[in-house]
Amino acid sequence: MSAKSQHNNILLAVLGFVSVVVLVAVIGYFTIDRTKEVIQGEVEVSEYRVACKLPGRITDIKVKEGDFVHKGDIVATLAIPEASAQEKVAEATAGATDALSALAEAPTRHETVESAYQLYQQAIAANGIAEKTYGRMQRLYEEGVMTAQKRDEAMAAYEATKAGVEAAKAQWELARNGARQETKEAAKKQAQAARSAIDVVRSILKETVQRATADGEVETIYPKVGELVGLGSPIMSISMVNDIWGTFNVREDQLKNMKVGTLLKVFIPALDKDIEMRVTSLKDQGSYAVWKATKTNGQYDLKTFQVKARPAGKVDGLKPGMSLILK
Repeated sequence: MSAKSQHNNILLAVLGFVSVVVLVAVIGYFTIDRTKEVIQGEVEVSEYRVACKLPGRITDIKVKEGDFVHKGDIVATLAIPEASAQEKVAEATAGATDALSALAEAPTRHETVESAYQLYQQAIAANGIAEKTYGRMQRLYEEGVMTAQKRDEAMAAYEATKAGVEAAKAQWELARNGARQETKEAAKKQAQAARSAIDVVRSILKETVQRATADGEVETIYPKVGELVGLGSPIMSISMVNDIWGTFNVREDQLKNMKVGTLLKVFIPALDKDIEMRVTSLKDQGSYAVWKATKTNGQYDLKTFQVKARPAGKVDGLKPGMSLILK
């Protein structure tokens, strides 16, 4: 074979190799999937828990999981025997203090006043007799026919009846005027305190009827009828379906066109439909969610941000936990 022929064969081989490489590159360019990176999120919803302030026993559960409840609807009832007993004690105490207050406010009975007045008059009469007796004893003592001891005994009796008059007068005035104003005020305050205690117990008893505090869907019911629940233990959780949003974890290099207010096109696989969602917040997820560079040169770490977005309009059938696909 000539040198020229050999050269042509080598040239053809090189051209053939280059053609194959180019053909493979062209085929790869048009066949390799070049779709944009997919960001997957999840539907979330606000929820609250129904709980009792006091320990009690579940007597009835009015709803079941999946039911929609409105604000104020009764969802469960409990029995709290201790609170019921305290209510009876508080009512009895209030009744007694009310009676004492009424007694302090009421005027003294006429018979009591009259009796005290008669005792006062008797004391005055006794004092008059003792005074006259002492006068006679004094004159006889001055005349020398009466001993000093007898005179002193008469004087002591006279002083005693004078003190008796003052005491009887005080009793009569007390009966006539009734209880002191301070006593009446104290009785009134005690009655008010007792009635306030009843209000406190009754407010506690309201906890035996648990109501929904907002519209929502019953998500989970924890205890069964007849079970005891502790202080503040949740009875059920209710999802507020009117307060729904989506959450996405996005690398910071993908935030170029995202900011609060941006409208996103999102696909919901469960509903097989596209919806629009508006970004409401962007939050750094912290150092634990950093995308680490795989090479020491030419790459850098990327932080992850939590992006929250709410549906631009009402979406029927949208439930918590559904996937959201952001392309």
